[in-house]
Amino acid sequence: MTLPMVEGDRATIPDSWLQGRTAYGGASAAIALMAAKAANKELPPLRSAQIAFVGPLAGDVTVTPQLLRRGKNSAFIGVDVAGSNGIGLRALFLFMAHRESSIRHGDLSARDIPAPEDGVIDGSSIGPGFLANFELAKVGEPTPGNWLRWVRLKNRSALDPEVELVAIADALPPAAMGFATTWGPISTTTWQLNLIGSIMTRDGWWLLGAEALHTADGNSSQTMTIWNRNGAAVATATQSVALFV
Repeated sequence: MTLPMVEGDRATIPDSWLQGRTAYGGASAAIALMAAKAANKELPPLRSAQIAFVGPLAGDVTVTPQLLRRGKNSAFIGVDVAGSNGIGLRALFLFMAHRESSIRHGDLSARDIPAPEDGVIDGSSIGPGFLANFELAKVGEPTPGNWLRWVRLKNRSALDPEVELVAIADALPPAAMGFATTWGPISTTTWQLNLIGSIMTRDGWWLLGAEALHTADGNSSQTMTIWNRNGAAVATATQSVALFV
């Protein structure tokens, strides 16, 4: 199934993109990004996204982008995505041109990672439902509090690279679920994604990593990293996740 597309100020999220009673977070965030880019032409590259998952989204939704500020080399755009019960997602996107800088620090390259082709899994075989839109490949067995998986969209033709990355970036389960003794409802509440490298990969594969930093009282804080097929870091992220287990 293709990613839901935005037409004017509307989009439809089919059941095939749901995670429980709401849309998979990567899909709803991708819808918001599509709207931001469609309403504002000739934007510099996406640098950062702040996403609040306010409530459930499914079926027909309304997408409202607002240009908050546009400077010489940057633009802030806010987007609300609303369903029948009101706002379900609020996003703030920062688009910013690259600048020359004398400061360089940190190497997040992934090394000695098995190729994804060594063990591809169809996401439809492992659930939840939205994973049927993905292929995944293991990178060893997960350890408690850590996930590492290759992920790619089955249907990614003609997708904007930034939209594709946002759609992929939330595909892993919360890292804290590695400590769980039973499965139950989970819900990402806030998500910040920072792009740190060129959005390019081979054959659609992205390596996603997530690590739980702290989990207590039904809430987990985690960090995330995304690498391309060559092991170059492309994005980092943090998430707050509500756990009902």
